[in-house]
Amino acid sequence: MTEYLPREIVRRLQQALRSLPVVVLSGLRQTGKSTLLQREESLAAGRTYRTLDDFATLAAAQANPESLLTNAAILDEVQRYPELLLALKRAVDEQRRPGRFILSGSANLALLGRVSETLAGRAAYFTLHPMTRREIQGTTSQPSFLAEFIRTQTLASAVAEPVTDMEVLAGGLPPACLGPADAVTEWFRGYVQTYVERDVRQLSQITNLVAFRTLAQLAAMRTAQVLVISRLARDAKLSAATAGRYLDLLEASFLIRRLPPFLKNRSLRLIKSPKLYVTDSGLAAYLAGVDHLEPGRDDLLRGALYETYTAQNLAALLEVHVPDAQLAYWHEQGRHEVDFVIEARRQVFAVEVKAATRWNDGDLAGLRALADRTPACTAAVLAYNGREAVHLDDKLFAIPLGHLLA
Repeated sequence: MTEYLPREIVRRLQQALRSLPVVVLSGLRQTGKSTLLQREESLAAGRTYRTLDDFATLAAAQANPESLLTNAAILDEVQRYPELLLALKRAVDEQRRPGRFILSGSANLALLGRVSETLAGRAAYFTLHPMTRREIQGTTSQPSFLAEFIRTQTLASAVAEPVTDMEVLAGGLPPACLGPADAVTEWFRGYVQTYVERDVRQLSQITNLVAFRTLAQLAAMRTAQVLVISRLARDAKLSAATAGRYLDLLEASFLIRRLPPFLKNRSLRLIKSPKLYVTDSGLAAYLAGVDHLEPGRDDLLRGALYETYTAQNLAALLEVHVPDAQLAYWHEQGRHEVDFVIEARRQVFAVEVKAATRWNDGDLAGLRALADRTPACTAAVLAYNGREAVHLDDKLFAIPLGHLLA
């Protein structure tokens, strides 16, 4: 496997380091955080790298945390000993110099209440998402189509290359999507055993790991669906409270994300529960027991995995290229829905994902409804897996996924 350095986020990290004493880079295991922090010269220079995955470093943090903070440092896997953050806060308050510390971890520190409170006003938070399609294809030197479209609503004239089933099944974790295609399933098996179960146990005491893994599998089978915890708990044979706690742990470990509803329009029948996504489509497919996507065999799950793949790409692209944007979904109960709603620069962009290579007028109903009910809606996009982009009317577009994710 070729070594992967996620350079697209480097510019944003550099900017934050020039203004704040602490920068926090979190993300799912194996997205490339440690490699980036050790190999990217602009981040590593002048900073000592230490990881709390190393027993001696963890012991030092527990015995004398100040010893790790005497010089500028990169502290990796800090979720293993959150109490270190109290000593770091004192060090920062004594000498509030920009760029002193970079923290990294495979737990979402912003969701761990005591951590975010400790670093309030002292830290900038970033997420390293799974690799985007443009990173995998090596086209990051070209402008992001999504960012340009949000700015100008200009379509690409070139013919798009459709997203393949294998891309969706491999996802965006570097060892899976850059490694041998015939080794993807085996890699995910080891990944779940080595990282998922270990990380979750580090964050919380779980006495029934089998029940936790069952819930994770059931969640994967519901990726891209509105989350109803009571139903998920029932199917997992758990109490709603236990299921909710397990979901919190999955989210804190970056294994799932909850997409909030878009509520800023005139509709009175909006569903207000979040939508559930597994963070990586390859991981979702593995946990759901899917190793191939045959059109017509299970179109609902195939569509959900394509939507999950689109979600992880959109989240990563917005993080880097449109950082102030917010991502949501829209669902008018019993009537219409739209997979993604992007709020950026006081404008709204709607995106409906279709895994098929063709579309019909019925596929546009949700987009038309949202555009009609949302005065701020600038563009409503049917993202289908074809080759040509079409401007359908004033706000309505059919754009290939291959363009949207480029």
